Amino acid sequence: MFNVFIKSIITFVLLVFVMRIMGKRQLGEMQPFELVITLIIAEVACIPMNDPFIPFYYGIIPIITLATLSVILSFVSRKSMRARRLLAGKSILAIDKDGINYENLKKMNLNMDDLVEATKTGGYPDLSTIAYAIVETNGKISIIEKPSDPMEAKPALLPIPLFVDGYWDEENLRRSGVTKELVEGAFLKHGFRNSKKILYADIRQDGVLFVSPKHDKDFTRKLRIRGGEW
Repeated sequence: MFNVFIKSIITFVLLVFVMRIMGKRQLGEMQPFELVITLIIAEVACIPMNDPFIPFYYGIIPIITLATLSVILSFVSRKSMRARRLLAGKSILAIDKDGINYENLKKMNLNMDDLVEATKTGGYPDLSTIAYAIVETNGKISIIEKPSDPMEAKPALLPIPLFVDGYWDEENLRRSGVTKELVEGAFLKHGFRNSKKILYADIRQDGVLFVSPKHDKDFTRKLRIRGGEW
């Protein structure tokens, strides 16, 4: 009994330490690979703790291995856009400028009940008030409302990322009709000669570029774009 008691305390301390290393995401905010690793760790931790005949290191070694794997995968996904999309997928529009995107719902294996439930949970029971609904990589849904006044000229805008953590999103560059040179020109006009000093940049259909440097204040700049129909 005392042996099980000591194992439980050590396992608890080890798991708290491992979870701190892996980050502070809540369960609903985890990427798929993070959730899988967390579930396996929870299962592995219980085996030696409950069975006094299984050596304790049979649980400790897998926990440390999985935690290390999680840290490595997080680092790789932060440094590589391709790896990030491979591990976590990408955000998909469930509702776009043309309405509910049936083809995208099929890709995500969602039905209309799932979509309606998700929008209701997010505080949007009326689908007609939604301009865009984006299913994020962690499974949550983000909503952009239509203008409350139908006569209002200002349309609902959907920012799309162009530059994230030091890497260009080639797909979104093509989609928006914006060139790297045009965006880098905006960086330069605000004193950033090196794009490595930029953390994030996105653009809207009206050509407004939002830029967040790593160590300076955010800024916006209006660009002339060829697209604007996403």
